[in-house]
Amino acid sequence: MPSRWAPMMGVAAALAVMLAQTAAAEAVADFYRGKTISLYVGFPPGGGYDLYARVFAPHFSRHIPGNPPIVIKTMLGGSGIQAAGYMTNITPQDGTSLGLFLDSLPLGKVLGGHGDFDPVKLTWIGRIVSTATVSVVWHTSPVQSLDELKTKQLIVGAQAPGSSQVDFPLVANALFGLKFKVISGYGSTSKINLALESGEVNGTIAAWTSVKTLSSQWLADKKIKVIAQWALRPNAELPGVPNALDLAKTEAEQAALRLVLARLDAGRPFFLPPGVPAERVVALRKAFDETMKDPAYLEEAKKLSIDVDPLTGVELAALVEQVSKTPADTVARVRTALENK
Repeated sequence: MPSRWAPMMGVAAALAVMLAQTAAAEAVADFYRGKTISLYVGFPPGGGYDLYARVFAPHFSRHIPGNPPIVIKTMLGGSGIQAAGYMTNITPQDGTSLGLFLDSLPLGKVLGGHGDFDPVKLTWIGRIVSTATVSVVWHTSPVQSLDELKTKQLIVGAQAPGSSQVDFPLVANALFGLKFKVISGYGSTSKINLALESGEVNGTIAAWTSVKTLSSQWLADKKIKVIAQWALRPNAELPGVPNALDLAKTEAEQAALRLVLARLDAGRPFFLPPGVPAERVVALRKAFDETMKDPAYLEEAKKLSIDVDPLTGVELAALVEQVSKTPADTVARVRTALENK
């Protein structure tokens, strides 16, 4: 027969948990009160990542205990590789440094890429949205469809190796015999757009949300055309637009392309360096989740055509760990494709 003290013991245990959580929150608030968080962004001002950071930061600050202001710091170099190493090895491991970098950082390390950091050991806070990605061409481009890429060359502008703008075309060329010619080295999305207008390049690969946000007038005026989507799951906003994944006919091709596309689920990812105290990690993950549901944030995001489809920090960490365990033969196949410049 249950003890008559059992209900009281249950209430006491719940109260103890509540008091512990309150004490932890107060400790986090005490730490952050009067401090500033540096948000390192691996892309220059004016692009999609910068826009996401600037809209997100003030709302995120309101949900962090102690409400520390957040200062955005641009740190270029490998689309975030330099900054990820800087955060891992130089900045204090105390929760005052936050990063927003290229979605392919974990993939790059799996493929033997550069950078003095381990993506599995980074502390993932959450993802705002997956980077559903598309190929767009200028209206005067000699290539106006994915099928035409099998017989005609398409010159595409890109920022840096390791980005979707470089990796997706190279893998597609190697696996399916497409004829992308990648010109990298453009410093920002705005510079690629200028190259499109001038005819210096015929197309590019970009996050669909960035196309909608930064090139909405071009879409309305039909100056650009979406000829393909790169997605593990087709985008409901792009009916009738072919998915590059459908080009894969064998299991080996499917596995290779899925590895490359896995970065899209990482999307716009925020993370802390390793070693941040657990109670601050919990608080920042909670603040991130609350921000993603904040009506004021969602309203501002909607006005700017910023899509919001979040993953929690725990879910994002699990994705990064899964990518790190990709079978060696699939990794080798993708690495060979990326080396075939």
